[in-house]
Parts: sequence; structure tokens; C-alpha cells
Amino acid sequence: MIRTFLCAAALTVASATMALAHDAPGGASKVTLVYEHALPNVPGKSIKGVLVEYPPGGSSPAHIHAKSAFIYATVLEGAVRSQVNDGPATVHRAGESFSEMPGDRHGVSENASHSEPARLLAVFVVDTDDTILTTPDTSK
Repeated sequence: MIRTFLCAAALTVASATMALAHDAPGGASKVTLVYEHALPNVPGKSIKGVLVEYPPGGSSPAHIHAKSAFIYATVLEGAVRSQVNDGPATVHRAGESFSEMPGDRHGVSENASHSEPARLLAVFVVDTDDTILTTPDTSK
């Protein structure tokens, strides 16, 4: 079921037109909302697919996800280094997945390569009313 959704969401990426507010210049990541749908069997919850594209050496600033958000991320291309809360920084390669719990702090989110691009699809299960999926982490 999850694989079927991920394949469908990855295909949606090619025709996505809804961009989130932080398409950053330079070495920053580009973040695009590619899928959004209310879950009919879970009132008040929605699923949102977010494509994160990292240029070579690119990264996302440290951030905290919405308190209601469970996230399942799959690397589509390249390799992504990620650190959640105080855990170790881990490199995930194309085809590998990881998850994040509601309210987790994402301290490191970056392309593991300085010569190749990387892309990941983050699938959020979130309260439908949560429109802000991440906020900057200013704790450190």
C-alpha cells in the first residue's frame, strides 16, 4: 500500500504545480507540495506529499515539524544526510526510507554529495488544519 502510494506520488512530482513558500536560492533545498488529500476514513487528518530537491552540497535549515505530523520519507535520487532529535546523522541512499515522529526536531537535512543532486519525497500524515508543516529550529 505504501509503495503504491509512493509510486503514485513520485509520478505526481513530474506534473506538480503547487510550490511551497520556501524555494530558496543558492545551496538551499527546493520544497514543493506535490500531493494533498483529506483521509476519508480518518476525520480531521490529511496526507501531504512534499518533494525536497537538494542541489549538490545543498541543505535545508534545521527545523521542527508540525506537532501532528508523522512523516515517512523516501530518497528518490542521490543520498541525503539526516539527523533527527539527538540521534546520529545517517545517510540514506536512493530507495531507502526513514520516518519521523510528531514534533521531531530535524537538525540536519542535506545532500550527502557535493557533486550530484538529491531528491526525497516526504509523506506527511497531519491534522488537516495544519498548514505550516515546518518551522525554523532556533533552539541551538
